[in-house]
Amino acid sequence: MLKPKAALHGLTVIIVIAAVFVGVIAGAAPGAAIAAPADDYPTRPITLVVPYPPGGGNDVIARLVAAKMSQSLGQPIVIENRAGAGSTIGTRDVARSAPNGYTLLIATSSLAINPSLYPDADYDPQQDFAPIGLIATSANLVLLRPSLPAHSIAELIALAKKAPGKLNFASTGTGTSTHLAAALFATMAGVELTAIPYKGVAPAVTDLLGEHVDLMFCPTASVVGLVHEGKLRALAVTSAKRSPLFPQTPTVAEAGLAGYAAELHYGIVAPAGTPRPIVDKLNAALNAALANADVKSRLAVDGAEILPGTPEAYAADIAAEQAKWSAIIKKSGVKAQ
Repeated sequence: MLKPKAALHGLTVIIVIAAVFVGVIAGAAPGAAIAAPADDYPTRPITLVVPYPPGGGNDVIARLVAAKMSQSLGQPIVIENRAGAGSTIGTRDVARSAPNGYTLLIATSSLAINPSLYPDADYDPQQDFAPIGLIATSANLVLLRPSLPAHSIAELIALAKKAPGKLNFASTGTGTSTHLAAALFATMAGVELTAIPYKGVAPAVTDLLGEHVDLMFCPTASVVGLVHEGKLRALAVTSAKRSPLFPQTPTVAEAGLAGYAAELHYGIVAPAGTPRPIVDKLNAALNAALANADVKSRLAVDGAEILPGTPEAYAADIAAEQAKWSAIIKKSGVKAQ
């Protein structure tokens, strides 16, 4: 029989061991709680937020990819358009959603650009989202009005330097890919161009054809016929590689402005904190969708380059895009209107 003092010591040891055991079980509980839903995810429809109006390129890509991802996941992916404030409204809504894999965002380069452009964007591209994966990139064409006396990037730069600010360019809005591609060009070439904003590609191209503006950085798929018919002059593409829609047209870098590249990036992100097993399931479904022949052919029509990959690759892409465009916005003085 234990003496009172020894008995007390033995009881203490038992209590400590029990406490440790309970602590281990308790510590394991959160992980178990997270892992369980990930194992059978998804069990209900998923919402994919498009932070733009219906019918645009972002919306088309979202619906195309979502339909194929649904087949892999066994649950429908419902498209929800939440447009406004240069895509910041829908983007912010997703950042604040529950990190359970049931609310996703179709992201473009605006995800990385807008915090530098809109002071009240109220989200951090790298901290508030869990990247799922890249979808594709697409480029713009450097287009000139028919009578502008420049037939190369070098001649365009020389013309702009002769009369700073005289040459103007059509954009589809402040901070859009068409605007920032031109801002990057002007900054790197050391020229001054005047921005003329339009409410979309169609009216901008119409005024370019009518020679009301001098040039435009325009999405490639929007003007294939006009360029091939000789109604508009294409000097270069803004991507790092030549466009399959215009294989004979050099990149801006090839045409003389070394290091230039301005592409629109599409991808899918979830709220930060989404469990890794869910991220991996979504990434696998996305990459399977991008391998589908129908998806490949449809994106090829728009001149997009499909870029399947890992969540880590997309995270690095977002970081690089944010660093690049925040510097250009600051240097060029671009401000949201």
